[in-house]
Amino acid sequence: MGVDFEPRIVAFMCNWCTYAAADTAGVSRMQQPPNVLPIRVMCSGRVSPEMVLRTFRAGADGVLVMGCHIGDCHYNSGNHRTAKRIPLLRNLLSYAGINPDRLRLAWVSSAEAPRFVEVTNEFIKTIRALGPLSQGVTE
Repeated sequence: MGVDFEPRIVAFMCNWCTYAAADTAGVSRMQQPPNVLPIRVMCSGRVSPEMVLRTFRAGADGVLVMGCHIGDCHYNSGNHRTAKRIPLLRNLLSYAGINPDRLRLAWVSSAEAPRFVEVTNEFIKTIRALGPLSQGVTE
């Protein structure tokens, strides 16, 4: 693992909260590394395990799933589904030989642009420490 490793992060973001926070962070010119590819989804509950696995298979070093805080979901219970699904998916990743730390769930509301930047920067540091996923599936 070289010092020059720049992780490829895919972030699935809720349209109503996290995507708005990311937009505010950009408009406010908050410093953000370019490592994160934002994917807007209508709700974090729409992010299926298959989508996450395909994202890793397509070359992502890490996947962030970000949505509304519990109780604030635009669709009432979508984030409850996500909160139940992600721990199971992390277990599946571990079983498949992928470090479960490569998948992270975070709740970020539309008013939390600084938190969005903090979460993404922290996740990038985590993935940098793990190295590229292509180094070997078994970690």
